[in-house]
Amino acid sequence: MATKQQTPLHHARQVLDIELAGLKAVRSQLDGQFTATVGILKEALRRRNKLVVVGIGKSGNIGQKISATFNSTGATSVLLDPANALHGDIGLLDEGDVVLALSYSGESDELLSLMAAIKKFPVQIVALTGAPKSALAKLSDVVLNAKVPKEACPFNLAPTASTTAMLALGDALAMALLQARGFKKKDFARYHPSGAIGRALLLHASDIMRTGRRLATASREATIREALLIMTRAKSGSVCVVGKTGKLVGVFTDGDLRRLMAKSGDAVLKQSLCKVMTTKPTTLRDSALAVEALKVFHTRKIDDLIVINAKREPIGMIDSQDLPKLKLA
Repeated sequence: MATKQQTPLHHARQVLDIELAGLKAVRSQLDGQFTATVGILKEALRRRNKLVVVGIGKSGNIGQKISATFNSTGATSVLLDPANALHGDIGLLDEGDVVLALSYSGESDELLSLMAAIKKFPVQIVALTGAPKSALAKLSDVVLNAKVPKEACPFNLAPTASTTAMLALGDALAMALLQARGFKKKDFARYHPSGAIGRALLLHASDIMRTGRRLATASREATIREALLIMTRAKSGSVCVVGKTGKLVGVFTDGDLRRLMAKSGDAVLKQSLCKVMTTKPTTLRDSALAVEALKVFHTRKIDDLIVINAKREPIGMIDSQDLPKLKLA
């Protein structure tokens, strides 16, 4: 009897299942060698040495991403092409550097030739391989086992589950090293100054808020009509309501107005703000990072965020519409 033809969706799920199984296998193989590697890398960076990543073919492509991840988290790393290394580029190695060599088989002739040359330098070698007893492993000081049960390729040939495992193990190494070094959010921002992440971590609420004429403020005794004029002049969708001492006591928004108008009509325009305002508005201190403002907008689903000082006086307003202009959203 002919078997039912499998759909592309079925194949896709099958591939992901195989790769998931590979990741679980690598997770179960983690041991003291991983801890030792983190220690070696941490000490090398403390001495201001670098991590040199090498690999051939697909492993080289994975190595490029791993090296980039190390760099983005403050761990100085370079990618060394094995062919170019044997023609002079090996000179970038410094005493005390750590070499991370990627090869699933551990038997790549090009890589082994390079390892033989590297062994002449006073550096440490960490092998990331699926063959812990391979020639590469024997040339290395530490071996990280990335062996997977099988590839996702139907012929068990194309590097698929194995490259995924290498990539994930590299991520695990970078993140474990990050924690071991006490790397913080502010440090991350230093290495991503032009990206949205970096800006959100470097800028403060006081850097992105609207102030002066763009900040709508009214007393609690003001009428809704008066508040609307203030909001219009400030081109704002909300007004900060303050008490006699200038402290924030509430907020009134154009959304509040629409709801009141739908219920009571034009008569609401004569009401005082103190009767219709929201008495406990969401606020943010001026010293808070912009990333905290992003979290508030995401969780509270509001359009405007009031910025206050230590005396709880409104000193600015962050409008969600400004975030794209500031490249924060």
